[in-house]
Amino acid sequence: MAADVVSPHEGRRRRAGPEGRRLWAAGHGLVVMVAALAMALLLNAPGVHKAAYGQPDGWKRDVAITFTGPLADLSHALLLDRPRKLVQAAMGRSGDDEIDTSIELPPAPPKPQPAAKPRPKKKLAFTPERRLRLWVAGDSLVITPGQSIVRAAGASPAMESVGGIDGRVATGLERPDVYNWFQAVRERMKELKPRAVVLGFGGNDDHGYMTGLPPGVSVDGFGTASWRREYARRVGGLMDTVNRAGAFLLWIGLPITRSAEQTQRFDTINAVVEREARKREGRVAYIDTYAMFAGDDGGFTEYLPRPSGGVQKVRAGDGVHFERSGGDIIAREVLRRLNQAYDLTSWRSRRAQTS
Repeated sequence: MAADVVSPHEGRRRRAGPEGRRLWAAGHGLVVMVAALAMALLLNAPGVHKAAYGQPDGWKRDVAITFTGPLADLSHALLLDRPRKLVQAAMGRSGDDEIDTSIELPPAPPKPQPAAKPRPKKKLAFTPERRLRLWVAGDSLVITPGQSIVRAAGASPAMESVGGIDGRVATGLERPDVYNWFQAVRERMKELKPRAVVLGFGGNDDHGYMTGLPPGVSVDGFGTASWRREYARRVGGLMDTVNRAGAFLLWIGLPITRSAEQTQRFDTINAVVEREARKREGRVAYIDTYAMFAGDDGGFTEYLPRPSGGVQKVRAGDGVHFERSGGDIIAREVLRRLNQAYDLTSWRSRRAQTS
């Protein structure tokens, strides 16, 4: 009986799948998948590195930066970051991957010299033909009040909102590497040319870690003397940036919260901001939301009396943010302060006299 002869192609046919398709070994497929993931990581390395840089301070952030930094350098050296940059440029988001911790602030103003009490200045008047340009910006705590402020400005013929509400979640003044508000405010003032600005920061600044520190400066924990000095420098510098661009600034303070520990930290931030605002009386107004939203016992409450009777829910369920009714309360105070600073109504009487 003749021996069976096996074709050299028989093994391949046996490894073929349905309809003659060749099957890949599992290990081969795993290698391809890992290679694809590695390529994707290299293509997106700049964004991954920036995300690592923006993590909360700690060992996880240190490890992530140590790993992603060389990866981003390799991606740049191999030109693998070019496609990402081209896509960002096409979307108008060039520079999204840049990590900018520089803080450019105006030089501190000279200390005022004792002088005779100045005469009250005549308020600058605005009309429907020449409206007060108003810009609102800050962290997540400013978003709901900002919406109320924009609605109120829209209802006034002598005011207009410019730039919408620039509310950035999880940002603040401690971490310009996450979002550089010092640069953003300076640029928006030049672009929008507002005459009144509403800012609100601090909800994410109750930590002891800061980036963008000047050479030779260190911070040794939240609320310490070194922390207060540096935070005051940043707050005051931002106030001066707005004032020197020709705008009046209203700064919304941090509210009382459900957490006693968080409220205590917010007290520390509010004290720094309020002190800096007092140094700039007539140019900066501090809105004290802490007292505004405290209950009858001086503690946290989600509900406050409604002017027309009954109660209204003014605080969100997280015990920190505002409901729309709470935003409306802040907006009314902002409008009151704006009417103190500017003449927004005399145009009505002049128009009535000429009609």
